[in-house]
Amino acid sequence: MKDVSKTDKFRVAIYGKPGTGKTSTAKYLTGKSIIVPFDNSEKVLGGLDNIEAETFDKSIPTKELARLVTELPKELTGFNNLILDNVSALEKAWFIEQGRNSKSGIRNELQDYSGWTNFFIRVIDSFYKLPINILVTAWETQNDFTSMTGQTFDQYSPQLRDSVRDTFMGLTDVVGRVMVNPDTGKRGVILEGNDGIYAKNRLDDRKACAIEDLFKWGTKPTDAE
Repeated sequence: MKDVSKTDKFRVAIYGKPGTGKTSTAKYLTGKSIIVPFDNSEKVLGGLDNIEAETFDKSIPTKELARLVTELPKELTGFNNLILDNVSALEKAWFIEQGRNSKSGIRNELQDYSGWTNFFIRVIDSFYKLPINILVTAWETQNDFTSMTGQTFDQYSPQLRDSVRDTFMGLTDVVGRVMVNPDTGKRGVILEGNDGIYAKNRLDDRKACAIEDLFKWGTKPTDAE
């Protein structure tokens, strides 16, 4: 049997408010990366020689994702990382497409919601099977969360429909919330969850870290700055 490191071919998801630097976190990945931009925010990575951008027409997300699932495995030679930039924007684009194709030409129909669940899980599973490190970004939202004691809280988590969010996060090794320290302007990632924040880290013992240290697996646990 071969010795496989638990950090080999990691799957990491980070979420946060717009403008907190989720996309630019990609510059801290080691090696060469390819980014699939679901919301056209890849421009912040312009000028970096080790990051190349795929094309993605968000007006036809179903067709584009089918193309990527087929083509990406052939294009990854020489790359170390795949970045799926903003699955929240992807979700919105998909529902807009379905509404445009509906009888009314604008409103989503009941079957769209179950359709999205099946579609997204199949797509993310196809990406996650690729032999490469994967970073996923998303916007944040607040959802009702009921603790084991019956108390209800507003919990921060990635902005995705409930029907796909829990499965997606279950498949992912690390889920972190990106936050900015208002006093220092420095960014950190919360890696341990509580009643108010969904987060998890099954790759090392850190509960939080500075954004630039996110992919330094096995480093000494520190507080986010």
